[in-house]
Amino acid sequence: MIRQYIETGKITGLHGVRGEMRVQPWCDAPADLARLRVLYLDPEGRQPLAVERARVHKTMVIVKARGIDAPEQAAALRDRVVYLNRDELSLAPGQYLVADLLGCRVEHAETGEVLGELTDVTKTGANDVWEVTQNGRAYLLPAIPDVVRTVEVAAGLVKVVPLKGIFDDDDAH
Repeated sequence: MIRQYIETGKITGLHGVRGEMRVQPWCDAPADLARLRVLYLDPEGRQPLAVERARVHKTMVIVKARGIDAPEQAAALRDRVVYLNRDELSLAPGQYLVADLLGCRVEHAETGEVLGELTDVTKTGANDVWEVTQNGRAYLLPAIPDVVRTVEVAAGLVKVVPLKGIFDDDDAH
């Protein structure tokens, strides 16, 4: 299911004495989070947080929000998840968000067999690894072109051709 407001980070603490907050980014690059002009404190977009300025500091993003001018105000937001509005993103054709993949049905591209549901994405150095869960059992798929054939986010469907042995149950000897 495609959601309008997507988790993008978490306020982890304060920075300085003027109400700046440290935000741990949950996106590919902290600079992407630093470019946003509005963050939201709820998944429905009812609590906007206007960003006056933001900058990357090591692996974090330092955010100064309008109306948050003292450490006490910023401290009240600690541990809050921040969301972005999908409309503020510009994805190239064929690009998608990890949040949109979660919950997609995974089918074999050649046979149409339902292999399970995409339940997690792990980022590794070489490629992402997708966790597909079927009947309570998790299988790991490398998200590489030889395996992933189509991603239809709007339809909630991913078609793959798994590497030999991934979905073979070795428990029955």
